[in-house]
Amino acid sequence: MKRSFYIVEVLLLLINTLLGLSDDATWAVNGSPQSLQSCYCKRGNYSGSGEIRPHSVTITEFGAVGDGVTLNTKAFQNAIFYLNSFADKGGAKLFVPAGRWLTGSFDLISHLTVWLDKDAVILGSQRSDDWPLTEPLPSYGRGRELPGRRHRSLIYGRNLTDIIITGDNGTVDGQGSIWWDWFENKTLNYTRPHLVELMNSTGIVISNLTFINSPFWTIHPVYCSQVTIQNVTILAPRESPNTDGIDPDSSDNVCIEDCYISTGDDLVAIKSGWDEYGISYGRPSTNIFIYRLIGESGRGSGIAIGSEMSGGVSQVHAENIQIFNSGTGIGLKTSPGRGGYVRDIYVSNLNLVDVETAIRFNSQFGEHPKESYDPKALPLIERITIKEVVGVNIKYAGILEGLQGDTFANICLSNIHLNITTTSKTSSWNCSNIQGYSNLVSPKICEPLQERIYPEHHLDCYRLSNHLWSPIRRKGLLSFSIDKLMTENMPSSVHFPV
Repeated sequence: MKRSFYIVEVLLLLINTLLGLSDDATWAVNGSPQSLQSCYCKRGNYSGSGEIRPHSVTITEFGAVGDGVTLNTKAFQNAIFYLNSFADKGGAKLFVPAGRWLTGSFDLISHLTVWLDKDAVILGSQRSDDWPLTEPLPSYGRGRELPGRRHRSLIYGRNLTDIIITGDNGTVDGQGSIWWDWFENKTLNYTRPHLVELMNSTGIVISNLTFINSPFWTIHPVYCSQVTIQNVTILAPRESPNTDGIDPDSSDNVCIEDCYISTGDDLVAIKSGWDEYGISYGRPSTNIFIYRLIGESGRGSGIAIGSEMSGGVSQVHAENIQIFNSGTGIGLKTSPGRGGYVRDIYVSNLNLVDVETAIRFNSQFGEHPKESYDPKALPLIERITIKEVVGVNIKYAGILEGLQGDTFANICLSNIHLNITTTSKTSSWNCSNIQGYSNLVSPKICEPLQERIYPEHHLDCYRLSNHLWSPIRRKGLLSFSIDKLMTENMPSSVHFPV
């Protein structure tokens, strides 16, 4: 048996070398092309929310009062300043016990665990002065809502390593209603703050907590690597404006799994900068893995890409997603002026209930940081696969709108079955400037996607290349039969894709 697998590995290495194939091909031997991503998510929680820090303090040791009235910003700041002395000694833990701990914005440090007890609630102050101003992100060029600076998040950190925010299902409450009122009444002076924002940081774990009522986006890792967000609940009223759940932004190796999110906007939105600023900064979001997400969105999508995607988005893998009572299931948002790219997107095992539009590609979405944006900076959208979708009580199957002269290419839809509530069958799919393929889609797919995936076009579809050996046959690089070699040298227990 060992000899047999050695032969497999050698042959796969030879084939990959000759053809320049990615490692994706080798995963098919195991029968699961997503096995590597699943392993990554398990590895991604490398620190573990149960990480034992050799030094620990309780917030009450620094004068904090958990009555929901006393402002404890100084207590949080002083506790973390004290714990910084242990950063090179194995790190430290800040314990937040049961109580209601009112605070303004505070900074984290490297090698820190913030642990919230079961009945602990960190409350964001409703005074804007307790959320200091900070400079705009370089990939945005200005505040997202208003020119100039922006308010800093409640829990904030930059240039950090090894940060864990966790607990026994404690709560972080941004008390965002006053910010939503200021936004709706157009009385904001600066862009609203996020609830948690970590910048330029590596090795982040956020787990086993509830986040509610964020003033703006809830969890925002930006310019970060190795981010794990597990077992979190994120809640905000359906009518609350722009209260996205989790927004990985110009970040890589991000694992989001086992989360429940119910907010006023996108549950997960993958971003990478805004127009020319995102293009210039040039940091993409890549290797984003989303597993077992459940939730509902008031105005947005279950999973969205964009609309700020100018630095590029690629290698997004989402599986076992359940979206209900929402505007859109899977959404892609972009526009002329964005530039950048979205490619190599894979969504599988998607269940939708009471969703207005199952799949939406919007090519004319959103504002621009400058009125003088370049309308010729067009996004490149290609290689998007959505498969294994079941929808009940869906109004529109799909609205897929590319751009004139900038066709969205290799869009592949497979095994999609939607129960449509609209009476007009012609309104089920609306497609323009779209090219791609489909297989087993109901109701009947729009004309630009009617060409079948199998057998001719599976290689054009991201993650549907299940004929492992067909590239060799097509290119004629090897004259002997790979299939015959395999079957003659492999035991009967080893199977290969056909």
